[in-house]
Amino acid sequence: MRKPNPMKPVVAVICDTNKYGPHLFHQAGDKYVQALYRCSAVTPVLIPSLSTPLKAEDILSFANGILFTGGYSNIERHQYGAPDAPAGELLDPARDATSLSLVPDLIRAGLPILGVCRGLQELNVGLGGSLYHRLHEIEGRFDHQEKKGDSLEVQYGPAHTVQTRKNGILEKIVGCNEFMVNSLHGQGIDRIAESLTVEAQAEDGTIEAVSVTHAKAFALAVQWHPEWLAWDNPQSSRIFGAFGKSCLAHQH
Repeated sequence: MRKPNPMKPVVAVICDTNKYGPHLFHQAGDKYVQALYRCSAVTPVLIPSLSTPLKAEDILSFANGILFTGGYSNIERHQYGAPDAPAGELLDPARDATSLSLVPDLIRAGLPILGVCRGLQELNVGLGGSLYHRLHEIEGRFDHQEKKGDSLEVQYGPAHTVQTRKNGILEKIVGCNEFMVNSLHGQGIDRIAESLTVEAQAEDGTIEAVSVTHAKAFALAVQWHPEWLAWDNPQSSRIFGAFGKSCLAHQH
């Protein structure tokens, strides 16, 4: 008689908010859900971004990990003490309210955390850091933005190398100290939060990965998009695999 499969760890996935016609939707990209399901071996559950957000205890009551996804919107600048963005910049205040309030509480609770692109920026801002508004306008920095007219294969193709911190958390996960990543972001870390450790940088000095110093569990964020076809990329699949193992350990 076949034994029932044990329940997989559950991972909360932060949603963006978007309006379609008069209606507001909560949504997360399929690429994140697929990477979690296929490479982390977890059950993804989408979490709405509410202006009065869910509390950490709501997430901790059912989740064994959380993914802070990438997104097209930027974090509102007042969240890190900068003047407001010019008109026309895409913002998502409800997501800011949700993510930034959850970050410190979930870290203290020891919930495994993975951040991607905007998720890395949320981790930094949520812990007291700041961002460059237009990374490509900083002298000596690359233009890390995607070219909107290119195909997805080109946008998510290899763009530049990153170098990992020697014997750091990321280096131990991926098994190498330099590898190629994609690049699809306009903003980046300026002042890094005191409780974060730099795990990787691009050739131009841009911070590409961070970990939470002395974290109780997996707490890593990257500026690129490892979720894109993660199962076909050794470094990406190892990142999602390590996250999944930490979620499984938290479940038990």
